[in-house]
Amino acid sequence: MIKKLISNFEEGFLSLLIVSMTLLVFAEVVARFGFNAGIHWAQEVTLLMSAWFVLFGASYGVKVGAHIGVDVFVKMLPNRIHRFLTLLAIVLCLIYCFLFLYGSWVYIGKLIKIGIELEDVPLPRWMPTSILVIGFVLLIVRFLQLGWKVIIGQADGFHFADEAEESMEIAKGLKESSLGDTDSNKDKGDKS
Repeated sequence: MIKKLISNFEEGFLSLLIVSMTLLVFAEVVARFGFNAGIHWAQEVTLLMSAWFVLFGASYGVKVGAHIGVDVFVKMLPNRIHRFLTLLAIVLCLIYCFLFLYGSWVYIGKLIKIGIELEDVPLPRWMPTSILVIGFVLLIVRFLQLGWKVIIGQADGFHFADEAEESMEIAKGLKESSLGDTDSNKDKGDKS
């Protein structure tokens, strides 16, 4: 139940961000070109929301396997080597995330110390920039979860979005539906 609540929260939050960005950009365009007046804070807020969307969405992408990857070679290897290379890749991803987490932590600390605000919104700059720390902590958690699943045998590797396979299935479905239409047209022609 908790997993479902977390998933629903993540999906809802990501949806809220993308819808908010879209509506804000739309309102800005209408205001600028329709009424020759802009929303002075729209660009900065849109940029911040997109940063939140990307960094929050990256960890969600690892969770659901939405990232694109080229793993044809690795899938051809024996299972033990495949798992070893997956664990090696996870360790490298964790090192990357820890480096960025450390740098983000130092950066946020300096922003707090300096005490500057955003340019167009009266808010301390460190608050919206905190997604750097949040995003990389979430990525670390996702990679640790994936690593654990590989170690205990629940997963054999990263689950990448296989766009080529999805495209082939769509093409196959379209071909079948067009053949079905052709067959039904033949039946109609035979009846008349």
